[in-house]
Amino acid sequence: MTDPLAREFLLAFWKIHILHHAGEEGGVYGQWMLEELARHGYRLSPGTLYPLLARMERHGWLRSSAPKRATAARRYRLTPEGRRVLARLREALDELSDEVSG
Repeated sequence: MTDPLAREFLLAFWKIHILHHAGEEGGVYGQWMLEELARHGYRLSPGTLYPLLARMERHGWLRSSAPKRATAARRYRLTPEGRRVLARLREALDELSDEVSG
């Protein structure tokens, strides 16, 4: 990730997006998340996404489950702490959006 805009600002948007979708039914898996972020114009490599998911799991915001089959994907789901973090982020985003768009 050499783009300073991505490093300084967009990384936070990616994390919020991950938390949001990890809270949905069934959680997320890496390849789906790469495609979802790409759909929104964010081009991440697996080498950027997977360490990010691991870091978010170490913080206690996500919990992963190992696949039951060798060909299945590791799923990431939002933890109770992740829900609290996401709620705080949504409040901050609402406040910021009101301020910068007004």
